[in-house]
Amino acid sequence: MPNDHIFGSANKPLADRNVNTYQAPAIGAPPESSAGRAGALFTAGATNSTSLGLLGGSVIITVQITNPAGSGRNVYISRITGGINVALNLLSSFTGTLAIVRNGTLGSPAVLTPVNTNFASSSTSLMTARSSNTASTGGTPVLSMPLATGPFSFDEIGRFIVPPGQSYTLTVSGSLSVAGLLASTANVMWWEA
Repeated sequence: MPNDHIFGSANKPLADRNVNTYQAPAIGAPPESSAGRAGALFTAGATNSTSLGLLGGSVIITVQITNPAGSGRNVYISRITGGINVALNLLSSFTGTLAIVRNGTLGSPAVLTPVNTNFASSSTSLMTARSSNTASTGGTPVLSMPLATGPFSFDEIGRFIVPPGQSYTLTVSGSLSVAGLLASTANVMWWEA
């Protein structure tokens, strides 16, 4: 059996065509590249930082993206980033978690302003972005996983789709058993089409 090259060479290049757009993802460059150029890629995030007392405690940050009913657009989650930072820790045990919930309810939410990643675009997001220093309640749990200290970044590339009338909630939680400085950060990036 011959050992033919599956990749192109200088005298027989392999032809390809990039057909990827944020409205019809397919192959090649990720859809965020064309969504960003079109002014349809947005981000929102928040941080909660606390100095914990002798008995420790938890520091939680939740970011929720809600697609209003009748918006006429879907939200495609592009990337989630964030992290848990621990400083001045006195031999404490640490626990970190990340949770994604569909249609959760936030307690005492603060409004976030979505930022367009194309600084030359005047387009604004139709979505409502909010944050809370508590975990969401209710809703449908989608994913839960442990986190180590430090940053995290997960490329979702449109795997989570939020239709009108629904919400996507990301919660990052860190806990220490004794005194220390603890910060939790959560960011969501999405495109709208």
